[in-house]
Amino acid sequence: MKIFLKILLTALAVVILANILPGIKVAGYFSAITVAIVIALLNMFVRPLLVFFTLPATLVTFGLFLFVINAIIILLADQLIDGFVVSSFFAAFFFSILLSIFRSFLFSLLKEEHK
Repeated sequence: MKIFLKILLTALAVVILANILPGIKVAGYFSAITVAIVIALLNMFVRPLLVFFTLPATLVTFGLFLFVINAIIILLADQLIDGFVVSSFFAAFFFSILLSIFRSFLFSLLKEEHK
């Protein structure tokens, strides 16, 4: 149940950010839920490989390269989902940063409810 709620909260963040940021378009709520699921799956399976293969760059940049990896994950989701459009790498970069902030905030609210 908690995973389902996290997917819905991520979809909500995707819809909000798509309406705020230029260069990010989502076709509707179903597409936003699909984006949330695909991002979760990419973070589960692809992100560890990207982190492993780019470990030297991540170490040299003191972890800042992880933001680039997050943007790559967003661009991969763009390629996999028809109803989700990202116009450029920089749009994906800013979207990934803001999505992380939104998710942290929303998930912290979720944790407070269960205390």
